[in-house]
Order: sequence, then C-alpha cells, then structure tokens
Amino acid sequence: MSVGLTEAAARHITRYIARRGKGVGVRLGVKTTGCSGLAYKIEFADEVNPEDQVFEQLGVKIIVDPKSLPYIDGTQLDFVREGLNEGFKFNNPNERDRCGCGESFRI
Repeated sequence: MSVGLTEAAARHITRYIARRGKGVGVRLGVKTTGCSGLAYKIEFADEVNPEDQVFEQLGVKIIVDPKSLPYIDGTQLDFVREGLNEGFKFNNPNERDRCGCGESFRI
C-alpha cells in the first residue's frame, strides 16, 4: 500500500510547514459525507500517532490513518493552479464515481 505526491505538492507542503514553523508532514484521510459517500480530508500534522501509516516522498511525510488507507491506497496528491484558483488535487485510481458538486466520491 502506498500514497504519493507530486513535486508541486511537495514544494507547497514544505513551504507551508516552514512558514508555520512547526509540523512533521501532511495527514491525508477520508470522512463519510456528501452525496457519494466519502470526501477527502487533508491537514498539516504536528505529530504521528502510533497506529498511523507513514509514507515519505520527496522529503515530505504523508501520514494516513489505518481506516482511510484502503480508500486512498495508490493515490497521488498534487497541487494545481487553475486560473485564480489553487489547491490540492487527489488522483485516486480507486475512485469510481464523483458527485456532481465534486465534494464527494465513491470507491
């Protein structure tokens, strides 16, 4: 099982953690919500819990809780700019459907 990130995502995360002045990496997961059932969640992590799975790529630690891992296994996190908007994009090969508003997905 693995989760990765692009160079753009690694640069953004590294810069943000440096600006914050603390943090060990980024925590990825899923939560139950929306019309399709699941939504991605992302937050900067200040600690690693004993049950967490940690993946390190391009100098960035990606922390995933064990309940979320089956849903995001193989996912690549990207950071994209589209016009005036910018943000993280989840490239998940397990995703089968996405709701019309784009907030949730189904495996």
